[in-house]
Amino acid sequence: MTSPGRTERLVLPGVLTAEQAERTVAGIAALQRGDGAIPWFRGHHLDPWDHVEAAMALDAAGEHARAEAAYLWLAEHQNDDGSWYAAYADGDAARPTDLGKETNFCAYVAVGVWHHYLATGDDTFADRMWPVVHAAVEFVLELQQPGGQIGWKREADGAPVTDALLTGCSSIHQALRCALALAEHREEPQPDWELALGWLGHAVRHHPERFLDKDRYSMDWYYPVLGGAVTGAAAKERIESGWDRFVVPGLGVRCVLPNPWVTGGESAELALALWVMGESDRALEILRWMQHLRAEDGLYWTGYVFEDEAFWPEELTSWTAGSLLLAVAALGGDEATVAVFGGEGLPAGLEPDCC
Repeated sequence: MTSPGRTERLVLPGVLTAEQAERTVAGIAALQRGDGAIPWFRGHHLDPWDHVEAAMALDAAGEHARAEAAYLWLAEHQNDDGSWYAAYADGDAARPTDLGKETNFCAYVAVGVWHHYLATGDDTFADRMWPVVHAAVEFVLELQQPGGQIGWKREADGAPVTDALLTGCSSIHQALRCALALAEHREEPQPDWELALGWLGHAVRHHPERFLDKDRYSMDWYYPVLGGAVTGAAAKERIESGWDRFVVPGLGVRCVLPNPWVTGGESAELALALWVMGESDRALEILRWMQHLRAEDGLYWTGYVFEDEAFWPEELTSWTAGSLLLAVAALGGDEATVAVFGGEGLPAGLEPDCC
């Protein structure tokens, strides 16, 4: 299943054996359509962000042809304004089910493309995808507000929603860094993107009032760290401040307070954020806890309601498995995954002088 020299980086004691890793990769691959689309699960919808997350996991497993097919699906179905719709029925590009265009969904293609390039060194692929990334970033930055934050989406009728989400903007922060890395590789500097990145990072670090209040959601807690906007001592302080609120020892990470519900995606992403901070031991502990979500086919339940001792919703999602594999790949030293999430070598943007 996986390519020689890659499987061992998906082996993590207490989390994945080689056989389990191959089963998880096969589970994601089985959900991929023949045209490259990767829905949450067959019969459900595809959204562009989770589609990219699953493709990145395939690359981390050495399944480069499958990952490339996923990115080419995005290239072939990009809207004229550089966007994608928020949802497509079963990954069918002819059947969008949500005509909104979410900025963080659209930006994330840059993370996936740069990850794939680092994993393969394929300049032909980078050339093919550069116009896609460029158009997507330009679409996203049209919604940047004077304070640096980026509006959530455009409605189906094209109307901009200027309210900003901290999680989404933190993800966009990572995406802009990867887009700039691709631009530097191509020797096509994008100074406007550097300024936009600087303003966005400043807003995430210093101006919580510029974002909608979603403090109940764990993603707003750890995503500024995962997206690379908050680092060092500030990252440590942020994670410690929310630990007791969101972490359920032995089970994983709550999605939203006060619900008694831990979710696999949030657990794996927190583990990845901890690894970013240099806390691999705690990251490993979180990943071991979430193994109660693993199903026999190698995929993972979206979440678990611990008061009822029930998996809910009853779905095994490509992106939950993908987030787990990416966290494992980072801890295992996969070079492309380390570079994209560790941030070494990624442009930092231009910090504004004031405000």
